[in-house]
Amino acid sequence: MVGTMASVMSSTIVNVAIPDMSRHFLLGQDRAQWVSSGFMVAMTVSMLTTPWLLGRFGYRATYVGTMLVLLAGGMAGGLAAHFPIVLLARVAEGLAAGVVQPIPAIIMLRAFEPHEQGRASGLFGMGVVLAPALGPSIGGVLVDLFGWRSIFFMVVPFCLASLVLAYRYVPTSAPGGAEASRGAGLDWRGLVLATIGTLSLLNGLVELHGQAHGRAIALLALSAAALVGFVGWQRRAAASGRAPLMNLALFGYRTFAMGSIVAFIYGTALFGSTYLLPVYMQLALHLPASHVGTILLPAGIVLAFTIGGVGRLTHRVPTRILVTIGLVLLTASFGLMVTVDATAPLVLLVTFAVLGRIGLGFILPSLNLGAMRPLHKDLIPQGASTINFLRMVGGAAGVSLCAIVLEWRIGAHGDSLANPQTSPARLAAFDESFLLLAAVCGLAILAAWQLRDPPRSGPAGGE
Repeated sequence: MVGTMASVMSSTIVNVAIPDMSRHFLLGQDRAQWVSSGFMVAMTVSMLTTPWLLGRFGYRATYVGTMLVLLAGGMAGGLAAHFPIVLLARVAEGLAAGVVQPIPAIIMLRAFEPHEQGRASGLFGMGVVLAPALGPSIGGVLVDLFGWRSIFFMVVPFCLASLVLAYRYVPTSAPGGAEASRGAGLDWRGLVLATIGTLSLLNGLVELHGQAHGRAIALLALSAAALVGFVGWQRRAAASGRAPLMNLALFGYRTFAMGSIVAFIYGTALFGSTYLLPVYMQLALHLPASHVGTILLPAGIVLAFTIGGVGRLTHRVPTRILVTIGLVLLTASFGLMVTVDATAPLVLLVTFAVLGRIGLGFILPSLNLGAMRPLHKDLIPQGASTINFLRMVGGAAGVSLCAIVLEWRIGAHGDSLANPQTSPARLAAFDESFLLLAAVCGLAILAAWQLRDPPRSGPAGGE
């Protein structure tokens, strides 16, 4: 939990510092958003390597290695004098965070009985959301007092604590209790194809709002070709007895397939809003960074308690109902943002943020567990890395999509983010960006209703 807190904090807290960092390095919106999306590209791709790393090196060595890389990335980013170094540090942090992300779900599904998994997920989630709940508040104050560099150093104490805890509590074995062994080699071809596809997708989205439409089409076509090549190679690897990077047999489970669709669309809305909200509050409403964190703090605290409560319901209430309720609330929170303007009381922003975080509290503890419960135990590590990968592909695309749509709509309304004053045109552009996120969440509801839980067993309820 501590390691995941460090990785989540490094993922989200930097968004508070983007405006300050943009001014320091004289960055445009399209380059500044790579601070977030570059992290997520690296995290997305590295998630697929988690099952192989756990089998090859075991839990402890994999975990300690990723925490050391995350620590080094935080230090390098905070000390960097040039933007490319900041970007490289973010990529390093993303690579480490991606490997860590699937591990908790693997542990919860293997170490706990079905009737205990919801409670474990709820307790874990309550701890993890403290990072994004408290992070922006503390981070906003640090940005105002010490500048954007202080944001990178916030992960250092969490990384150091996780290293100490790892040597005390994390086993050296691989998933299933077996000893870590060399076994099958990493599917490098699949990893290269996944990387090419993800990078081409994001760069293609960035180019779409510029003048180089031909380059955008070429990049998106390359992304599609990489996807086709990736699927073909994974099938060939599985047929020949090699270990594929992504086991496509996972999608033969209907519940997992529907959960993957929900995870992708939900990731687009979640990470897109994580990028858009702080930028909106600072560049449209002209709130200082410390106020941004304060506004988001109550929502984070509510999220922690919601996750704890909903976690106890996951064995009693069908997954599709919990996830659908969450998506409806998330959709409503985005749609209601259009009622906010420069004169609106801050309590309105707090209320809408709380509504969205209650929605997240219904989704987070139930989606992954519900999607993976039908899987055979041998497929759980692959399932955890795959569903997290798809969520992060959606998230990386969501950050780029929000940045592109925002700049496009601001230009269409005749404004520019370079203007120091807020205008009705700028507020209209942000409203349209929030409505886009609401529409994206609405699509996820259709897939969420197709989630079906396997028959439950265990002491709870005498089942």
